[in-house]
Amino acid sequence: MGNIVAIVGRPNVGKSTLFNRLTGTRQAIVDEMSGVTRDRLYGKAHWNGIDFSVIDTGGYAINSEDVFEEAIRDQVLIAIEEADILLFVVDVTTGITDYDEMVAEVIRRSGKKALVVVNKVDTHDREAESAYFYSLGLSELYSISSINGAGTGDLLDALVRELPDKQVNRPEEEDLNLPRFAIVGRPNAGKSSLINALTGEDRNIVTPISGTTRDSLYTRFNKFGHDFFLVDTAGIRKKAKVHENLEFYSVMRAVRAIENSDVCILMIDATRGFEGQDQKIFSLIERNRKGIVVVVNKWDLIEKDTHSTKLFEAEIREKTAPYVDYPIIFTSAITKQRLFKTLEEAARVYENRTRKISTSQINEFLLPLIANTPPPATKGKYIKIKFITQLPTIPPSFAFFCNLPQYVKEPYKRFLENKIRGKWDLSGVPVNIFMRKK
Repeated sequence: MGNIVAIVGRPNVGKSTLFNRLTGTRQAIVDEMSGVTRDRLYGKAHWNGIDFSVIDTGGYAINSEDVFEEAIRDQVLIAIEEADILLFVVDVTTGITDYDEMVAEVIRRSGKKALVVVNKVDTHDREAESAYFYSLGLSELYSISSINGAGTGDLLDALVRELPDKQVNRPEEEDLNLPRFAIVGRPNAGKSSLINALTGEDRNIVTPISGTTRDSLYTRFNKFGHDFFLVDTAGIRKKAKVHENLEFYSVMRAVRAIENSDVCILMIDATRGFEGQDQKIFSLIERNRKGIVVVVNKWDLIEKDTHSTKLFEAEIREKTAPYVDYPIIFTSAITKQRLFKTLEEAARVYENRTRKISTSQINEFLLPLIANTPPPATKGKYIKIKFITQLPTIPPSFAFFCNLPQYVKEPYKRFLENKIRGKWDLSGVPVNIFMRKK
């Protein structure tokens, strides 16, 4: 990893707005309410030919009413530890508070280089007020307005000068091609716990309160011969139950994470079963034509007998029919039961998603089957399928060339799909069947 810059400060000073400004994205959720950011959020920035990583952190506070305070503070300290240089953001409209003094003390103890960024300097009057922050006893002071970008150029010039290792044009291109496994599900199903258990560190904040995770958090997993991104997402719940703006944005990010992923790991809470909202998330994954692995978490909390897993599996597949060809794994993030099997299945589904079958193999296998079981005649017209080929797309798509494609009904397409699945391993992957005129 290259140079790392961490943005720190007390709550609601504009750290996430500055993060979005530096990375040129809208990755961090921004809201007038304080305490929006909780976990560490990573992004890439580029200035004057130099690439560096930026970490957005939650607001550093003590004795606040926020139940996540301690976990956020730990995340801030980890970010400070990871970073090469710190951007200490303060708010010109409120002046120096006790919290600012606390953060300054933490920075001094860390021994890291820090630039004091005085935010919300939108007018010339506020420019003069910013000098007041020299009393924090840290080095250079930069007045900016992260909302409109004023002063950020000077800040970035100073930042790249201070970076310890200036490397030009070093984008991590190989990272862009790594598989992305999004972990999705209802709130409190155990998504963050799963990632923490896999990585062996408290990367994401975990509490019993539903809706703890708000952003989509990327974690690179590079162990045991695997190399991919795990994406932790906010819990997706019914639209009717989403009341605040924050949660709306969190859910939107989770949906976007599904759209940008290769394989989705759908987490189900075993204590609640496969409910209507789980079905909706499953349908969303299927509509986006993504690979799917269903993981039943909290299996250690269930009273079981010899048939429990079979019955639970049958219930899930019944509710997702006709799409039933996907792996189901029973795990516990707490006891770490069958966790790595989840990764292995996700990797297998990813391979299946990019599987290529030669045209000769498909035709040799399917044409005799079609001759024995042809499509039902419609309006006295007989349908003759002459040739089949796989299209160069992801997920696997097959084109069947025939004389009357408009008369081939959905049940026959499902019959063909099932025959393909029976012959080749396409578990966890949606298959597209197209009829073409020939």
